[in-house]
Amino acid sequence: MGPPRVGVGVGVGGGSGIGVAMVFLIVSASSFLIRLPLVARARLPNPTSSSYTSRSRSRALLLLPASSPLRAFCPASRRPSPATCSAAYASSSMATDDNPLLADFDFPPFDRVEPIHVRPAVRTLLARLEGELTDLEKGVQPTWGKLVEPLERIVDSLEVVWGTVDHLKAVKDSSDLRAAVEDVQPDKVKFQLRLGQSKPIYQAFNAIRNSSDWETLSEARKRIVEAQIKEAVLSGVALEDEQREKFNQIEQELEKLTQKFSENVLDATKKFEKLITDKNEIDGLPATALGLAAQTAASKGHENASAENGPWIITLDAPSYIAVMQHARNRALREEVYRAYLTRASSGDLDNTNIISQILKLRLEKAKLLGYKNYAEVSMAQKMATVDRVEELLEKLRAASWDHAVKDMEDLKAFAKESASPEANDLAHWDLSFWSERLRESKYDINEEDLRPYFALPKVMDGLFSLANRLFGVSVEPADGLAPVWNSDVKFYCVKDSSNSPVAYFYFDPYSRPSEKRGGAWMNVVFSRSRVLARNGSPVRLPVAHMVCNQTPPVGDKPSLMTFREVETVFHEFGHALQHMLTKQDEGFVSGIRGVEWDAVELPSQFMENWCYHKNTLLSIAKHYETGELLPEEIYAKLVAAKNFRAGTFSLRQIRFASVDMELHTTYDPNGSLSIYDVDRRVAERTQVLAPLPEDKFLCSFSHIFAGGYAAGYYSYKWAEVLSADAFSAFEDVGLDNEKAIEETGRRFRETVLALGGGKSPLEVFVSFRGREPSPEALLRHNGLLPVAAL
Repeated sequence: MGPPRVGVGVGVGGGSGIGVAMVFLIVSASSFLIRLPLVARARLPNPTSSSYTSRSRSRALLLLPASSPLRAFCPASRRPSPATCSAAYASSSMATDDNPLLADFDFPPFDRVEPIHVRPAVRTLLARLEGELTDLEKGVQPTWGKLVEPLERIVDSLEVVWGTVDHLKAVKDSSDLRAAVEDVQPDKVKFQLRLGQSKPIYQAFNAIRNSSDWETLSEARKRIVEAQIKEAVLSGVALEDEQREKFNQIEQELEKLTQKFSENVLDATKKFEKLITDKNEIDGLPATALGLAAQTAASKGHENASAENGPWIITLDAPSYIAVMQHARNRALREEVYRAYLTRASSGDLDNTNIISQILKLRLEKAKLLGYKNYAEVSMAQKMATVDRVEELLEKLRAASWDHAVKDMEDLKAFAKESASPEANDLAHWDLSFWSERLRESKYDINEEDLRPYFALPKVMDGLFSLANRLFGVSVEPADGLAPVWNSDVKFYCVKDSSNSPVAYFYFDPYSRPSEKRGGAWMNVVFSRSRVLARNGSPVRLPVAHMVCNQTPPVGDKPSLMTFREVETVFHEFGHALQHMLTKQDEGFVSGIRGVEWDAVELPSQFMENWCYHKNTLLSIAKHYETGELLPEEIYAKLVAAKNFRAGTFSLRQIRFASVDMELHTTYDPNGSLSIYDVDRRVAERTQVLAPLPEDKFLCSFSHIFAGGYAAGYYSYKWAEVLSADAFSAFEDVGLDNEKAIEETGRRFRETVLALGGGKSPLEVFVSFRGREPSPEALLRHNGLLPVAAL
């Protein structure tokens, strides 16, 4: 799931990423929006009249009430000159009447939305929704048709507009778009708070909960009611006067800070560029990395750059960074790039240190206003776990991983010595990936770069879709041209059931674009499945998702040739998308990923990763892009053998992230004498075999918890990994070569985990599929971390 958004991301986010949304929090875009004529314009003089000067246009606009949507063309906070205000109003016809964000569409007009559309669209929409909310409150009744359905329409209307804008900011960022979002974000948050703190709506949900009809409601509807009551409390509905005002100030400030955090990470990542003209400096880099570095140089003005002769530009974008750390023989280059990556957004104008401090202080203050001891308790109020159970799980996994991680380091040092490496007696952080890759090549006779030609993106996607057909009985077909896209590389697909009827759609944006696209990988919602929001005579509105990755783009005339890890990432994000798209819930608030507790939302994504090691699946996607040769079976066997290479180290890495997240949101006092880096170093003592560098500032780019939805929730990756490993073990139990049994188990997975959405608790859903509660044994077994006696 990826930072926002669900992903290995997630992002949430972008995020974000995948999101389990409170009704007033925007984590998805959904449905269409009825076009809103701007009636208020008739009250202004004719802007085309010769007697109507720029100064009179400005005066007319500045005299409008503060609540008028027309203020969008002349924001008071900017104190514009008459010329600026006049120019803004002159473009009002395009910005409002013809605003693509306010049009009636089947799919968002990603290709037509520009920054100029954001302010007027959001403000016009909010004015309309404010009126709809007021009307709902005045006539609210504790019935489904008079409460939940109109509420769903209000929420959906905002989600489609803001979700579209937020998505474009993640994949097509610009200074103009940032400025527009910054201007309207306070208005959006204000409306969300107004909605979340609505006492008439809160009281109506309580009335349903306490009515004699409660037991007649479906389980999904009961979950919606209980979630809305809980979410209202967590959004401050019970607070009064000064406390409510303070709470709302905190929410506004947190929104600004998390947005700024994310922007600083992106800008810091973009800022680092190292131009190299001497090929000796990048000795060891594979052809794919050299081609990408030359392609980057060409895009920066070095027109004659080539993979063979350079020049080359190294960046901190994942495909470039990882290639240097794993393959560059130049130790000084590895150190420089590693230090730059580790200290992103930790100095100068882009320093996130103070932003983190402010975020933690505000989160703690918010928790105490709501009656909790710390922010982790607020987070856990909407999750499966509790703080105690999280700490128990993390310690169990840490203890199981530690000795393996120590052995990993000993093996690495021994191999470096055997290789007569000058740094063998003093391995540093920038040496670990390089020597790990050399050890893996030596131990398993496998080179990940040599595998790239077997993993061309089109073939990988074909194999992934074939797996979905075999397991879940759905087909995935290209539908390019049916929906507008934001970049020519984006693909659009239709998902059909066994009767060839469409059940969902999704976008796929695969390649890295460091100048405009944030890092990571994520899936997010475009539209949710919904009975209430059905249109054109259909019984339901079909779900739509987008999957975003940052893998190696095509170089020259070659297709995108993927690393095996990139293959796993695509499978992961597709797992998220499947849960959203194959839902059978018609109640919009709990369809797909909505309403699913956050620490269970990674189950389908991590479950799908397991299939990358399934022989028939892997061999179906691994064909040489030039010769058509199948991946040799002996190489497949080596991949499987290398699956748990350094598993203890990788497990501890995730546990470090999860543990520092929990400590910062439980025991840490942001007003005390300890710094956030003191906490991280303390956690690292028990989760990292090689002590971190004194200047380690990775927290400044830890977007998952400071700009996404994983605050006091990063543990979710390990929590859901327990669920996903146990779920996959159901397929192992029936025999991975037993096609009939695999198909039957796959259909059961679809009808439970993928179909039920948030309409049942995650534990009930898991038990419905597995027949029992989850156990961590399968995870430890899959990762090779069980004690020998237990094998």
